[in-house]
Amino acid sequence: MTEFKAVANPIDSAGSTKQFLSNLFYGWGYNFYRKENQLRADDLLVRAKISEMLVAARAHLADLERAWRREHLPEPTREHPYADAAAVASVQQMQRAQQLIEALELRVRTVGVPEMDRINQRHRNERDTLEQLVSVDGELVLAAKGFSDAALAQGDAAALAMQMPDLLAQSGLESGLAQRQQVLSALAG
Repeated sequence: MTEFKAVANPIDSAGSTKQFLSNLFYGWGYNFYRKENQLRADDLLVRAKISEMLVAARAHLADLERAWRREHLPEPTREHPYADAAAVASVQQMQRAQQLIEALELRVRTVGVPEMDRINQRHRNERDTLEQLVSVDGELVLAAKGFSDAALAQGDAAALAMQMPDLLAQSGLESGLAQRQQVLSALAG
């Protein structure tokens, strides 16, 4: 499980004038040091990092695909006006693998978050839910790192495209996203 560093609230040790000003500032609805806001920011940062890892894996596969196309799909000639059917099938499989990664990355970026509704904040403890989400996101980071490392280590585009569904299944990214959705549905229920 991933541990996150706690940052001390500098307002707690401030003088009476600073505390008065911070109360005025917070009265307008701003509180950057509330634990819930820190957890929300951590959640955004973690999901951005996961997205970045998936984009890197997709870019690597796209680079491998371009190199593979240069090698296996020559320009059409009079003698060979049509491309080899097996090579075209391999390219299509590589494109499907890239689409799988892209769809997963889109899900990570657009995954649900708890609403920041001031009325409901009075009646529920949002901190526990956000701490659970950060924990689940930590597991997602490990899964994304494992997937990204496995994809970046592969040098053969066709082999990587064939392994892509298995790599995604073994990484645990899908189950992590489902677990995150369960945490959010428990909050709504």
